[in-house]
Amino acid sequence: MRKTLLAFSLAALFGTAWPDLASASAPATDAIPDEDTAKGKPVQNLQDIVVTAVPLGLGIDQIVRPAAVLAGAQLDALKGISLGETVSNIPGVQSAGMGAAVGRPVIRGFDGPRVAVLENGLSSQDVSNVSQDHAVTLEPFLADQIEVLKGPSTLLYGSGAIGGAVNVVDGRIPEKAPDDGFAGRAEARYDSVSEGKTGMFRVDGGNDDFALHVDGMRRDNDSYDIPGGTLANSQVKTTAGSVGASMLGNWGYLGLSVARFMDAYGSPAEPGDPALGEDPVTIKMAQTNYTLKGGLVDPFAGISKIDFSLGHGAYQHVEYEGSEAGTTFGTDSNQGRLIVSHQPIAGWEGAIGVQTGHRRFSAVGDETFVPATTTKSVGVFVMEQRDFGPVKLELGARHDKQSSEPEYGGKRSFSPSSFSAGAAWRFTEHWHLSLNLNRAQRAPAEEELFSNGPHAASATFEIGDADLGKETSNQAELGLHFHGEKVEGKVAVYYNRYRNFIYLADTGDINDGLPVRLWSQDDANFRGAEAEATFHLARGVHGNWDLRVFGDTVRATLANGGRNLPRIPASRAGAQVNWSADELRASLGAVRYFKQDKTAPFETETAGYTLVNAHLAWTFHDHANSQWEAFLDGNNLTNQTARPATSLFKDSAPMPGRNISVGLRAFF
Repeated sequence: MRKTLLAFSLAALFGTAWPDLASASAPATDAIPDEDTAKGKPVQNLQDIVVTAVPLGLGIDQIVRPAAVLAGAQLDALKGISLGETVSNIPGVQSAGMGAAVGRPVIRGFDGPRVAVLENGLSSQDVSNVSQDHAVTLEPFLADQIEVLKGPSTLLYGSGAIGGAVNVVDGRIPEKAPDDGFAGRAEARYDSVSEGKTGMFRVDGGNDDFALHVDGMRRDNDSYDIPGGTLANSQVKTTAGSVGASMLGNWGYLGLSVARFMDAYGSPAEPGDPALGEDPVTIKMAQTNYTLKGGLVDPFAGISKIDFSLGHGAYQHVEYEGSEAGTTFGTDSNQGRLIVSHQPIAGWEGAIGVQTGHRRFSAVGDETFVPATTTKSVGVFVMEQRDFGPVKLELGARHDKQSSEPEYGGKRSFSPSSFSAGAAWRFTEHWHLSLNLNRAQRAPAEEELFSNGPHAASATFEIGDADLGKETSNQAELGLHFHGEKVEGKVAVYYNRYRNFIYLADTGDINDGLPVRLWSQDDANFRGAEAEATFHLARGVHGNWDLRVFGDTVRATLANGGRNLPRIPASRAGAQVNWSADELRASLGAVRYFKQDKTAPFETETAGYTLVNAHLAWTFHDHANSQWEAFLDGNNLTNQTARPATSLFKDSAPMPGRNISVGLRAFF
């Protein structure tokens, strides 16, 4: 792996590098959305993409911090059942999967309560951070773009983003009307590996004064095939949809949306055994979100924009053993976010923000392993940036107050603070060097503090520690970027030293027939590297050819004794050839996941595997107001047994085997 990363690094240093381009596995022109995105038309200008997860309306190439965006045709090609699967092709990002239904993003080795999962800048407010078997309530098939902030993002999103953030932008509250007054898209597909059927639609309409949005989707997948058979109890059925509307004007916008997400899926970790009278464990979940969002343009002298959003979420999921209801998880949450952006002051542009949250978590049943807990938080932050000729400087600070109070037991209060500094030096027209320094703190989550008991769906017995303290991350990252006519790419290295790192450790003990895992705390070190390059091989009448190569690796150990931390992603390297010509688009690629033998005590090693994927799309009807596209995708074409090192359930729930997807997309 060191040789592979060295090769990628040398390629980047001698004419490759990567200037925060939006594409992660396809030509950049397929990944840049603007007004034509809903009609499926790729945009050629990189400056057109705006990362909404970062204030000030910055483009992807204007951000000093490491970021990536999936959108347009590239997002269409990478959409998976789970959010983690969808973003896992981005360097430094993998998925903590449990079968197909569940997959939370893992960013540079961090997951769970360290990675914020957001919808239009607000928390998803599900319980996917409580256990790996809990699904994220965000649907990639309904997304316009998906933004990934790599590295500590506590400055913008608080304690739960110390490892990064993934923001799903779905336009459910319109900020403007379509140019022609009406736009939409629809898709239907069939997946051979699970005999799965998925359909979705989206419609947007309006004028200068009013805009309306409606979307919906339905998925029905049986248990999926794996090499040598079928993974029992891996089925998933999903229904999701929303309605949103906004008032518009030169002053800005004000809108409201109502969204519903329902999921029913099996737990492959607990498939049951009819011969022994054991029933399978299944989960049914439902969430309703109400969101009010607005933006005021130039409301006062010196203020360029005020953005605000308020969200209320009601979530519940029930774990069944056969037909008998077991543990019921629920949350009732309110959150708010206000960002005030000011006009330039002595060359500095910036924003001041306030974020609040109130969440009531409950778990009722025989296997309630986390007590009912009320979590309250409030945070204030500021970020400023300025250009000094070829050097861009970005500074930020944040302070939070957070408390967690269980139904029975003592209240814990924390005051985490975070600081960041970043600089980008564009020392030639095509090259720039970036340096990011971060000090971030995180308060323990309720499951880390108060869990104590068996959890059937994840087949674990978890024990928390109410005396855990806040953890502190100190990270430095150095990146070299290049954007040329023939080659573009990026190479980055980072080092993260944690004080009082919280992790879930296997003890080797068994309780209630389940492995006992203990929430523990110790100093830890994370270090890693990422490299990515796209070579534009040919442009001509016979089509455009591009080659993309990438690699990433992360190593995580405890500072005292050097013991390995559990469930760290395996190193990997990949390559993909992309071709496009008029109505056709095609790609063929492979990703090698290397053996993960740097394991924690009582953790099994993970064998290496190679995933071969291919995509083909044919635009057979392309007019000014509509476009129709047929597609054929192949995943894991060599039918490899793939067990991700990030999963608690890798030994019992491998990833799907060979899958052929066929479908139809319409843009209008």
